Amino acid sequence: MPRDTSNFPPHRLGIRGERMAEAYLVEHGWTVLAREFRFGRREVDLIVRRGRVLAFVEVKTRAGLGFGDPLEAITWKKRREIEAVAAYFLARRGLWTGTVRFDAVAVMIRAGETPRLRHIEDAWRPGQP
Repeated sequence: MPRDTSNFPPHRLGIRGERMAEAYLVEHGWTVLAREFRFGRREVDLIVRRGRVLAFVEVKTRAGLGFGDPLEAITWKKRREIEAVAAYFLARRGLWTGTVRFDAVAVMIRAGETPRLRHIEDAWRPGQP
């Protein structure tokens, strides 16, 4: 039976969602290169690779829709921050000749229900509003 998440502090709920997203991605053939990769005060939740695709993944977790769909929390400002982290990561690691993209994972963990996860591949392109 799913765990009651109604009293989870937001940070714990977020960590649980990130772990679920990571497990899902690994199960679907992705290799995790970094977790919570930081550049200054900015960070991206997961950096993963599958073949010649490198994805910077933002994970948003909710216990209900009171604050809207989890993906609505990935604002244009958050996207710009993730893009800056990605540029820093790529500069540190050297030139990447494959595809680079930005993915999003929405995790909904409601009390008494089986958690639901949506992986949005290529969720946005740099510079898009």
